[in-house]
Amino acid sequence: MSPHKEQKSDLSHEEAIDRIWKLSKEIDVCMFITWDGEYTRARPLSARVHRDENAIYFLVNADGAKNDQLERFPKVTMAWSDNSGYKYVTVSGHAKVSNDRSKIEQLWEKTDAAWWDSAQDPEIRLIAVVPDEAELWDSPGKMVAAAKMLMAAVTGAKPEVGENAKVDL
Repeated sequence: MSPHKEQKSDLSHEEAIDRIWKLSKEIDVCMFITWDGEYTRARPLSARVHRDENAIYFLVNADGAKNDQLERFPKVTMAWSDNSGYKYVTVSGHAKVSNDRSKIEQLWEKTDAAWWDSAQDPEIRLIAVVPDEAELWDSPGKMVAAAKMLMAAVTGAKPEVGENAKVDL
């Protein structure tokens, strides 16, 4: 757990946590960021967000470089972006790669058939992330944000374009 519970928002701690889980589920595809010992590496992955299990899951190939990176450096960051709505979420946590066939079958979706023949494909692996901290940037929308930024430019004031909250999960 992180020692800070910084919050720059009118949202309560629980409201911020609710919003983070909701947006990460709604936006779906995130940039999944690992460390290889020299560089951070990012790739887009479809997230299976399960707040009731305090976990975020990903189906991946067995031979992916990220799997080796996670064995050595299990701390990851996931970044979701809804640019049209000016809504952004980052979540950090610890990841583990497994061959949990039952969970893979449970998480299987029709769209996964674009990558694998079926949930029984032996090349599928499961990444499970247990989140420990997150940050939220949540704007009321593009038009409102643009209007507030224009007003700030005219008046010289800093624009207030939405909620920003950093929380421990």
